[in-house]
Amino acid sequence: MPDVGEGLTEAEILKWYVQPGDTVTDGQVVCEVETAKAAVELPSPFDGTVHELHHPEGTTVDVGKVIISVNVAEDPGAEGRRPVLVGYGVAASPTARRARRARPGRAAAGPERPLAKPPVRKLAKDLGIDLTTVVPTGEGSVVTREDVRAAAAAAAAAAETATTVPRADAVPVPAAIASTGDARETRITVKGVRKATAAAMVGSAFTAPHVTEFVTFDITRTMKLVGELRSDKDLAGLRVNPLLLIAKAVLVAVGRNLEVNAAWDEANQEIVLKHYVNLGIAAATPRGLIVPNIKDAHTQSLPELAKSLGELVGTAREGRTTPAAMQGGTFTITNVGVLGVDTGTPILNPGESAILAVGAIKLQPWVHKGKVKPRQVTTLALSFDHRLIDGELGSTFLADIAAILEHPKRLITWA
Repeated sequence: MPDVGEGLTEAEILKWYVQPGDTVTDGQVVCEVETAKAAVELPSPFDGTVHELHHPEGTTVDVGKVIISVNVAEDPGAEGRRPVLVGYGVAASPTARRARRARPGRAAAGPERPLAKPPVRKLAKDLGIDLTTVVPTGEGSVVTREDVRAAAAAAAAAAETATTVPRADAVPVPAAIASTGDARETRITVKGVRKATAAAMVGSAFTAPHVTEFVTFDITRTMKLVGELRSDKDLAGLRVNPLLLIAKAVLVAVGRNLEVNAAWDEANQEIVLKHYVNLGIAAATPRGLIVPNIKDAHTQSLPELAKSLGELVGTAREGRTTPAAMQGGTFTITNVGVLGVDTGTPILNPGESAILAVGAIKLQPWVHKGKVKPRQVTTLALSFDHRLIDGELGSTFLADIAAILEHPKRLITWA
């Protein structure tokens, strides 16, 4: 099992793509493994014939343990090779490097040791974060606590929500999950994405002072607009649903309240304002809750945003979300409404200042133009870090989102 980096000492074998006797080539994917961060495909470092698979699917293997044997009698460059990051192949010996041309996407050596203070390294280890994957924001490219918490969001999600799969009670426990117990109870080993999610959420809950505010409003006009957009030729073949317009409303509201799109740098005691929005969408997958994000969502038109949401959801459902897609988020939306839930108090993703929970949209009696009429009504819940966002700013931001969705023409007039 190749070295997966600092803080990640094991991986689970999800699927073998080869069997003993199969011929493999250097760089060919032989198996899929899952670390605490994500599922990654592992390539063969050699040309040769598979001799033995040392561990079956579903086994968690420590770094350094042999997982596959390949006969490489005809590969003179095999001797002296050493493993590097999972999913990035292996590094050849110096002689082999000179003799063989580098292949696209192959890494010749592991990354340099990142700069970070001991407390930050301990935090990364506790959260299961590989420091080599963290984008440093501290002076001199030093990794800060908030950088680590932001990276933890790549493997974590708001534990109260889901956006892409049926109800939780309809999702079977994967056979690969090890469980023990008698007929009266079952014990499930916590590992992989679920383990990272738990650590990140505990870290967030006890680090950032959470405040949650709610607003209930008439979303009928937005629902009508969704129906009209579904027949718009410019959006043909794209995913058009209420979440699309809610996401767009959030982006417009962020533009009117820039201070909500920020992070708290504990090490330097600074507020870091983000001049971009990487919009996270909490998603439930067979491997656990994750929050992939749409990079620079604030720059996208409505059709572009619809395409990005469709790709994000499709990739998450297939279990193919990459670690990069889950890093660097600045704001998250969690759609508990798809499960019939009215609202909730979502927990912040580490490194972010706010998260919006979208409740179920229901037909309810509502006073409209002085008369009680059946209208589509929903509740939004905004949790935010009170170190970064005070009550006035949080209330204004939440009210802006509701105002846009109540009168969606503001998507144009307020943009």
